[in-house]
Amino acid sequence: MLYAVQVLYVSAPQAAQTRIEIAVWVIWALFALDYLVRISLAQQKLRFVLRNPFGLLVLALPILRPLRVVTVITLLNRRFVHTLEQRVALFACGATMLVGLSASLAVLDAERGAPDATITTFQDAAWWALTTITTVGYGDRYPVTAEGRLVAAALMVGGIALLGVVTGLVASWFVRVLRGTEAVAGRTEDVLRQEIADLRQEIRALTERQRAD
Repeated sequence: MLYAVQVLYVSAPQAAQTRIEIAVWVIWALFALDYLVRISLAQQKLRFVLRNPFGLLVLALPILRPLRVVTVITLLNRRFVHTLEQRVALFACGATMLVGLSASLAVLDAERGAPDATITTFQDAAWWALTTITTVGYGDRYPVTAEGRLVAAALMVGGIALLGVVTGLVASWFVRVLRGTEAVAGRTEDVLRQEIADLRQEIRALTERQRAD
């Protein structure tokens, strides 16, 4: 949130900008301390680093600082969601929106002061993030700085992965719905067959009774 204010509220007084910058770095320091404590407690430190690359990347690359909120989504998953499918859906949807927003802020921060920049407003950045994360690549907005291109590369790779998960979830939902429809149709057909069989049996019984009379 503070990073978004820092990027978007460029007309803020110098004192306010300084306080926001200090707060951002204090939060970064807390995340760094948390990471160092966890790695110091880990018995196999190299294995911990390899299994938690995201934490190290967030600390090493300032442009990825907004993605720290992904940890909040992970905690919500563990606390409130119980089934694996629901966890994957919440994480994928939340992470996709968060990655798009973070990339918009990061590329705007990197690009708007550069010569010949095509991304100078948040609207430009959001449009660029949308066309990039969906692999459309419209081409009217693109980064010209090295930092902006690094953001673009991360968004391309992460966007493809996240949208692949979302697409898989949608496809799985359709398959489940179709299977449910087929199951209902199958049960309905079985009921109709049984009713027809019962009617035939009643007709035979009535016919035999009339013959007996």
